[in-house]
Amino acid sequence: MSYTLKALSTMAQHREGTCAMLRILVPIDGSSNSLHAVRRVINEFRRESALEIHLLNVQRPLSPYASRFVSRTDRDDFHRDQASRALLPAKEMLDRFGVPYSSHFGLGEKASIIAETANQLRCDHILMSTARKNSLIRMVENSTINEVIELATVPVKVLAGDPVSPLKRYGIPASVGTGLASLFFAVAE
Repeated sequence: MSYTLKALSTMAQHREGTCAMLRILVPIDGSSNSLHAVRRVINEFRRESALEIHLLNVQRPLSPYASRFVSRTDRDDFHRDQASRALLPAKEMLDRFGVPYSSHFGLGEKASIIAETANQLRCDHILMSTARKNSLIRMVENSTINEVIELATVPVKVLAGDPVSPLKRYGIPASVGTGLASLFFAVAE
């Protein structure tokens, strides 16, 4: 089901019973594609300033093996530093256009942290951006966006970002095709 920001704003107002602000969670992974969602939020803020924008970066925890050699304080500082670096371009963009926001970072499995944060912040929807990929690549890869859509209790709006690199565009389908052909010939013998 697809909702426009205007429709989501109306739903938020009815839910709250007042002229409530629309809460939007924008996950940022540090890629140029995640900035497409930030640009969309900036454009929406220009039209409707009753937006409450929450940026979120999710860091994967260090492996248990690596964690044994690093103190908890150093691990926390490392994750906080990595999150700050990933969020910096989005923050600079929002600051440049005078758009107010809050930034957050989480530690754990990306999709579940995104869905949990949206619930905790009582967001009206999640706005994500992804690279444009063909259906074969999407079938083979583990997609955070698909997991967020499954876990989230609020609408998830997905924006098409930049196309994937030629290596991913042609390399993965070619390798899958080669693997299937090899399997076919192995079974045929």
